[in-house]
Amino acid sequence: MTKSELIQRLSQKYPHLYQRDIEVLVNTIFGEISTALADGNRVELRGFGAFSVRSRDPRAARNPKNGEIVNIGARNAIYFRTGKELRERINKQNASPKSAAAS
Repeated sequence: MTKSELIQRLSQKYPHLYQRDIEVLVNTIFGEISTALADGNRVELRGFGAFSVRSRDPRAARNPKNGEIVNIGARNAIYFRTGKELRERINKQNASPKSAAAS
Protein backbone atom coordinates (compact mmCIF):
# COMPACT_ATOMS: atom_id res chain seq x y z
CA MET A 1 0.00 0.00 0.00
CA THR A 2 1.36 3.41 -0.92
CA LYS A 3 0.80 6.60 1.03
CA SER A 4 -1.70 7.85 -1.56
CA GLU A 5 -3.61 4.56 -1.33
CA LEU A 6 -3.70 4.92 2.46
CA ILE A 7 -5.07 8.45 2.14
CA GLN A 8 -7.66 7.27 -0.37
CA ARG A 9 -8.76 4.41 1.89
CA LEU A 10 -9.05 6.69 4.90
CA SER A 11 -11.08 9.22 2.92
CA GLN A 12 -13.48 6.43 1.88
CA LYS A 13 -13.74 5.17 5.46
CA TYR A 14 -14.28 8.68 6.86
CA PRO A 15 -16.30 10.53 4.19
CA HIS A 16 -17.11 13.38 6.60
CA LEU A 17 -13.42 14.44 6.50
CA TYR A 18 -11.89 16.26 3.57
CA GLN A 19 -9.24 14.30 1.68
CA ARG A 20 -6.80 17.21 1.96
CA ASP A 21 -7.19 17.15 5.78
CA ILE A 22 -6.51 13.41 5.85
CA GLU A 23 -3.44 13.98 3.67
CA VAL A 24 -2.17 16.62 6.13
CA LEU A 25 -2.71 14.21 9.04
CA VAL A 26 -0.93 11.31 7.35
CA ASN A 27 1.99 13.52 6.28
CA THR A 28 2.23 14.96 9.80
CA ILE A 29 2.33 11.51 11.40
CA PHE A 30 4.99 10.24 8.99
CA GLY A 31 6.94 13.47 9.41
CA GLU A 32 6.97 13.15 13.19
CA ILE A 33 8.08 9.51 12.99
CA SER A 34 10.85 10.49 10.55
CA THR A 35 11.98 13.38 12.75
CA ALA A 36 12.10 11.20 15.87
CA LEU A 37 14.15 8.55 14.06
CA ALA A 38 16.51 11.17 12.62
CA ASP A 39 17.06 12.44 16.18
CA GLY A 40 18.01 8.90 17.22
CA ASN A 41 14.82 8.20 19.16
CA ARG A 42 12.76 5.02 19.19
CA VAL A 43 9.15 5.17 17.96
CA GLU A 44 6.74 2.65 19.44
CA LEU A 45 3.19 2.23 18.16
CA ARG A 46 1.53 -0.15 20.62
CA GLY A 47 0.06 -3.19 18.95
CA PHE A 48 1.74 -2.34 15.64
CA GLY A 49 5.46 -2.28 16.26
CA ALA A 50 8.53 -0.25 17.08
CA PHE A 51 10.98 1.59 14.85
CA SER A 52 14.53 2.18 16.04
CA VAL A 53 17.84 3.27 14.57
CA ARG A 54 20.83 0.95 14.71
CA SER A 55 24.37 1.87 13.79
CA ARG A 56 26.09 -0.47 11.37
CA ASP A 57 29.85 -0.89 11.46
CA PRO A 58 31.96 -0.37 8.34
CA ARG A 59 32.54 -3.54 6.35
CA ALA A 60 33.93 -4.91 3.12
CA ALA A 61 31.51 -6.28 0.53
CA ARG A 62 31.80 -7.63 -3.00
CA ASN A 63 30.39 -6.18 -6.18
CA PRO A 64 28.39 -9.11 -7.64
CA LYS A 65 29.03 -8.00 -11.24
CA ASN A 66 32.81 -8.05 -11.18
CA GLY A 67 33.78 -9.49 -7.77
CA GLU A 68 35.66 -6.35 -6.70
CA ILE A 69 35.85 -5.64 -2.98
CA VAL A 70 33.96 -2.49 -2.05
CA ASN A 71 34.31 -0.75 1.31
CA ILE A 72 31.03 0.28 2.90
CA GLY A 73 31.34 2.93 5.58
CA ALA A 74 29.61 3.09 8.94
CA ARG A 75 25.97 4.05 8.67
CA ASN A 76 22.66 4.03 10.47
CA ALA A 77 19.84 1.70 9.52
CA ILE A 78 16.19 1.71 10.53
CA TYR A 79 15.02 -1.44 12.27
CA PHE A 80 11.36 -2.43 12.68
CA ARG A 81 10.12 -4.97 15.16
CA THR A 82 6.48 -6.02 14.93
CA GLY A 83 4.21 -5.69 17.91
CA LYS A 84 2.50 -8.66 19.51
CA GLU A 85 -1.00 -7.85 18.21
CA LEU A 86 0.19 -7.36 14.61
CA ARG A 87 2.28 -10.53 14.72
CA GLU A 88 -0.68 -12.55 16.04
CA ARG A 89 -3.02 -11.07 13.44
CA ILE A 90 -0.65 -11.90 10.59
CA ASN A 91 -0.01 -15.41 11.88
CA LYS A 92 -3.73 -16.02 12.35
CA GLN A 93 -4.40 -15.05 8.71
CA ASN A 94 -1.56 -17.24 7.43
CA ALA A 95 -2.45 -20.28 9.56
CA SER A 96 -3.89 -23.11 7.51
CA PRO A 97 -6.69 -25.28 8.91
CA LYS A 98 -4.35 -28.32 8.82
CA SER A 99 -1.74 -26.67 11.07
CA ALA A 100 -4.42 -25.38 13.45
CA ALA A 101 -5.83 -28.92 13.84
CA ALA A 102 -2.35 -30.30 14.59
CA SER A 103 -1.89 -27.87 17.52
